[in-house]
Amino acid sequence: MKRVDVNVRGRVQGVGYRYYVMDGAEQAGISGYVRNLQDGSVRIVAEGSEEALLAFIRYIYATGDPVIWVDYAGIEWGFPTGEFSKFEIRH
Repeated sequence: MKRVDVNVRGRVQGVGYRYYVMDGAEQAGISGYVRNLQDGSVRIVAEGSEEALLAFIRYIYATGDPVIWVDYAGIEWGFPTGEFSKFEIRH
């Protein structure tokens, strides 16, 4: 098990990006949360197997999506805490 903390910048607020991320997390079987930040970026914290997290990270770039545009994703790897039982959108 691993943990990632990701800060995503681009056109990621007001375009359904949090729901897009939640769908990808559920498909990958990982837990954690996604949240809009006041500076216009989005924070994602996720825990799961390294393989699932790597696939999820590729997914969050939303390549080919006509509305979502990811300019940057700052990714920090860490140790899982086990604090999450599911993936959710936080406000």
